[in-house]
Amino acid sequence: MVKILAPGESAKTKRVFSVLAGIVRSAMNALIGKTWKGFEALPQGGYILCPNHLTEIDPLVVGHAIYSNGRLPRWLAKESLFKIPVLGWMLRETGQVPVARSATSAGESLKAAKKVLDAGGVIVIYPEGTLTRDPNLWPMVGRTGAARLALQTGAPVVPMAHWGDQELLPRYSKKMNLFPRKHVTVLAGKPIDLEDLREVPRTRAVLEDATDRIMDAITDLTAELRQEDAPAERWDPSKHGQSKTGRNFDSPEN
Repeated sequence: MVKILAPGESAKTKRVFSVLAGIVRSAMNALIGKTWKGFEALPQGGYILCPNHLTEIDPLVVGHAIYSNGRLPRWLAKESLFKIPVLGWMLRETGQVPVARSATSAGESLKAAKKVLDAGGVIVIYPEGTLTRDPNLWPMVGRTGAARLALQTGAPVVPMAHWGDQELLPRYSKKMNLFPRKHVTVLAGKPIDLEDLREVPRTRAVLEDATDRIMDAITDLTAELRQEDAPAERWDPSKHGQSKTGRNFDSPEN
């Protein structure tokens, strides 16, 4: 498939992406069978992609699916990752967007993400912010970052769900279950309607409304893949004494 590249993509970026994607795709094709659904309806211009988050390997699954369907995915990645030898070089050379804790740097991250979107690129954001804490792996309560970026930039938001990769690498596991070979299904949904929220003040209530719509769409896609009914209420870590970050999430934050 011909790659739909943003006008500003350099030849070097294309080459690095091609080499790294070739390695990842070969590895993923060896590890899993795959089914991709709904990709024919993805926007042709820039958009924000919001997948569910099941396992530490699912960024490779999502990236594999997006790249193989003609786009170069960019993630909002922690700034500290850019300081790691080799990994940092790969992140920089493929145009990933660093995210820092300070307000000033956060503004720069937003500008960088907006530049990618304006140039027709794809920004991948996990609205849950971390691997789901739900014991049955349903999407949990989302954070407002994806909604904030969508309302500030006007970019469409595309929900996505994947299922099966958690059998290859269970949540927070350090060991892959290679046999028997697993099958992963990735389902892309239609852009979420946020038009009524784009021209109003971005209050906390508005951001939470937009986030709920995003999480509702992701949950509906997940239920479709699982062929199950989703829980009536999304899992909220704060109501279960769980921390928002880290592997030991059953320990409340101090």
